[in-house]
Amino acid sequence: MRSRLTTRSTRLVLAAAVVTALAATTACGPEDPSETGAAAPSDSTSSDASASAEDTESGNNGGSEARKGGTEAPTGDKSGYGQSCGTNDLDFTVTWEAQPISHYLVTAKAKSGITCYLDVNTPSVSFGSGADGVASPVGQGGEDPIKLSGASVAYAGINVKTTEGEGGKQFENVIIATSEDDPNPAEVELPDAPTVNKPIVTNWSTKRNEVIPRIV
Repeated sequence: MRSRLTTRSTRLVLAAAVVTALAATTACGPEDPSETGAAAPSDSTSSDASASAEDTESGNNGGSEARKGGTEAPTGDKSGYGQSCGTNDLDFTVTWEAQPISHYLVTAKAKSGITCYLDVNTPSVSFGSGADGVASPVGQGGEDPIKLSGASVAYAGINVKTTEGEGGKQFENVIIATSEDDPNPAEVELPDAPTVNKPIVTNWSTKRNEVIPRIV
């Protein structure tokens, strides 16, 4: 009899223990992550995504600014603009003009790829190395300054002999420079070999009819 009572009591105790354990588990539920200091997975993912987006945007903006700066640099580059024409920047030709007064016409044109300005109004012209072969300016014509580039040209007129009689020397070439102190004067062949005596020269002009040299 005692044995049955003991077995039954043991079963009741075990059953009570199981019920108590189940009740405790249901009441407590899953462990709250916030109490352990662990961050919620969704918050971590959101933060990482935001940081990645900011980094990408920053990188794109930086690249855009860099490209923008690189584009502006050549745009502001004005190399050669406004420079004075040196003699070696130009090509010269000399032709004989019979009308309305016989004279030599000098045509100056910028070499390929060059843009410059004739800011000295009168060319330096001479025949030979002697002082008597230097052409005197007569102040006719003239524009200051004259831009030379591409097909644009400037003209000057030379009268090689302003004296009467047979005096003078013959020359086959004329020396032309854009200024008296130009270190690289050009020696240009004449269409013939005229007699030179007290020559004169006009100013530069873009109009041929303004460079007919006359003694004033």
